[in-house]
Formats: sequence, C-alpha cells, structure tokens
Amino acid sequence: MNGELTQPVYLEEKLREVAQSGRLDYRSRVLPTWCPGCGYFSIAEGLTSAFTGLGLANENVVIVSGIGCASRFPFFVEAYGFHTLHGRALPVATGIKVTNEDLCVVVVGGDGDGFAIGGGHIPHVARRNVDITYLLFDNGIYGLTKGQTSPTSSLGFMTSTSPYENHDQPLNPLLMVLSYGATWVGQSYAGKPHHLAEMIRMAIEHKGFSYLHIISPCVTFDKTDRTYQNLDVTVRDLPEDHDPTDRMQAMQQAVKVSRPALGLYYVEQRPTLSNELDDIAKKARASGSSPRVA
Repeated sequence: MNGELTQPVYLEEKLREVAQSGRLDYRSRVLPTWCPGCGYFSIAEGLTSAFTGLGLANENVVIVSGIGCASRFPFFVEAYGFHTLHGRALPVATGIKVTNEDLCVVVVGGDGDGFAIGGGHIPHVARRNVDITYLLFDNGIYGLTKGQTSPTSSLGFMTSTSPYENHDQPLNPLLMVLSYGATWVGQSYAGKPHHLAEMIRMAIEHKGFSYLHIISPCVTFDKTDRTYQNLDVTVRDLPEDHDPTDRMQAMQQAVKVSRPALGLYYVEQRPTLSNELDDIAKKARASGSSPRVA
C-alpha cells in the first residue's frame, strides 16, 4: 500500500454510521436468510440506500416479489409487501400501481421467475409503460431449488439438470427488454454496491417502466462461472460517449455479453399507463355516453 498503514474498522463505529444514515429505517426486524456471501445482501443495502436518498415514506412503498431466492425480499424491508405466485409479480404490481399511482412500486425477482414462467408479462408491462421499477437479480441459476439450469445459464455450464453441460442458448434479458419498448434500462453488479445503489435510485426516480438488470453470483451452487473472481474482471463501464437516448446504440452494447457493461443503457420519456387511463376517463366523462364499438 505504498508504505501507508491501513486504518482499522471497528464494528461499533460502523454500526453507528449505518444507524445515523437512516438506512435502517427501511429494514425490518426480519434478518435476510440468503447464503453468506450472496450478492443479494448488496441489493438489499442498495435498495434501502436508494429509499433513504429519495426520502420516501415507508407507507408509500410497496415491494412485490414472485418465487425464488429473491422472493422473501418483502419480509426484509419495512414497507408494504406482496409475496405473489411464481412469475406473477409484474401483473400484481401493475394492479397496485393503477389502483394508487402515488405509491412507489418496486418489483424484485430472479432470472427464472422473470424470464421463464414470468417471461410473458414483461413485454406488456414495458409497452404499456407501467410506472414501476423492476429489479431483476440474475445469477444464471435456480438457487432456491438447489442449482438447476436457468434461462440465462451460460453455454457449457454444468448443473444438476445439465450434467453434460448446458446446450441451450441463454436469453439476453437486456436486449429483450430494450426491444419491448422499456423507457428506462440499466445494468449493475452486486459486487459494486455504490454504483448499484445509485442505479436503483435512478430507476425509481424514472417516470415509467424502469428495468435494472443486476448481475449477482450464486456463491453456493456456482463455483465456476459467475463468481466474484470472474465477474470482477469481465464487467466494464459503458463507454463515456454512450448516448442513452439511442435505443439502437443501447442494443449494440447489450449484445456484448462476454463483457457486460454497467450503467444506463437507455432512457426516454413517454406517457405512462396511468396517464393513458386518465385520458380515457377524461374522454369518457366528456362524451357523456358509452362509446360505440364498431
């Protein structure tokens, strides 16, 4: 360290610092049950940091989850929570937002929950521009059910369901969501917690459907592929001259899966689903009668 002494870190001082930051105001008394070293701890810390920075009232926040390692997330946050069925978090979140558009609705889920059984819901949430934030935890494996191949598992990856290596081409979630018309698309990595917290904050601030793809290792069932050691040297920042208003440019970055880029891929502003429903209601009141259907 160039002859410099490393300053010691004392646990009681760190606890005092965290308590004074206000982040604990968004943590419930239920302790996370993930495996030691799991990247989901960083995501939980990033989300509470984002809530703290935005100054959101706990009663105005709703966390919606499906099934998987990420599914118990609502239990660990001091806010309203909805633990839904496998793959059904997005339609439930849509209903919550349409019912009360003043709520901050955050959906959490894994690659299996989001792009296997729940994959059919993402295009419609994106095209309708529902004003919710979707945090997709991608570890490329089914961790909760003991390590099976998932829709984003790498070619050649060996799991209990692919003992002779995975031969299925993995999906490219970023490319898919960009093509569906999402109005905010970004990518982060659990191994870079400060960047992750900032990206979560930006995603929540966006008015419309925001999708944050979070790369995260599964330290228990993946010892060879998406490890911290491998990801630390393969992830990169988006180029400095990247234009986040250019969807095609964002897609060109999304296809570079061997060197996943972190940052804001794409953003645009357009009316949300709630805006469009308000417009329909206004027209219906103005007409004074039921619309004729051809």
